[in-house]
Amino acid sequence: MKLAFSTNAFKKYSLEESIRAIANIGYEGVEILADVPHAYPSVLGKDRIQSARDIISEYNIQISNLNAFTLYAIMDVYHPSWIENDAALRESRIQHTINCLELARKIGSKNISTEPGGPINRDSLDLSQLKRLFINGLTRTAAIAEKERIKILIEPEPNLLLENSEQFLEFIKNINSHYIRLNFDIGHFYCIREDPAKLVHLLADYIEHFHLADIAADRVHNHLIPGQGSIDFRSVFKAIKEIRYEGFVTVELYPYQDNPVYAATVAYQYLNEILNQVA
Repeated sequence: MKLAFSTNAFKKYSLEESIRAIANIGYEGVEILADVPHAYPSVLGKDRIQSARDIISEYNIQISNLNAFTLYAIMDVYHPSWIENDAALRESRIQHTINCLELARKIGSKNISTEPGGPINRDSLDLSQLKRLFINGLTRTAAIAEKERIKILIEPEPNLLLENSEQFLEFIKNINSHYIRLNFDIGHFYCIREDPAKLVHLLADYIEHFHLADIAADRVHNHLIPGQGSIDFRSVFKAIKEIRYEGFVTVELYPYQDNPVYAATVAYQYLNEILNQVA
């Protein structure tokens, strides 16, 4: 497995500056935020795409993932989602995902990650209807994903439509595409009191990418620098090694936008030491 870092902690930096900083720390990969201010597809022109590709090549770094989860360019972290009551808002999410698939091909990412449906409005549709909306949206985007040969990775998260392993496994049975897979967020599963090390084996057939941040012992969903929370990363990395995963584990520390270089450096040193121990 290889370590990457997400540019969503570097929102006060340009995309180019973010890639350089992450590469200089020692990371083998960079996850690019497909949202403002970095790589929102609707406003990212050919020159900026080429600029990013040039820096990636110059620094000999790879793209671990294109993060298409948040949509601040339109609304916020979760909205517009796949399961909005408003059809126009749902369409915005679908079109954004399609745009991200096209960007992924142009910029050199093998996958994009997205939200697991979105926040549940319990005053509107029931869960079966919400899941149907999500399935319908994914079915449309899966056709584009297969054409572009880019995978769409669902990222379960606490308090969203899909938040745990059981829900994901039940949901994925209804998806008839090998281009819809899993972005395994270690911290998210820990927040809902599932054991990430055990889930690695349970979900191995679907995993295409990992997100990583530490979480405090109270399991509150607040991303911490690895080593400052209570997750046993040694056991998780051991499990990842056991399933022979050779892709990227991307550190995601967006709360540290005032000091991203510090956060990325401390995380790299801590996690690299553990990787060496389980190698």
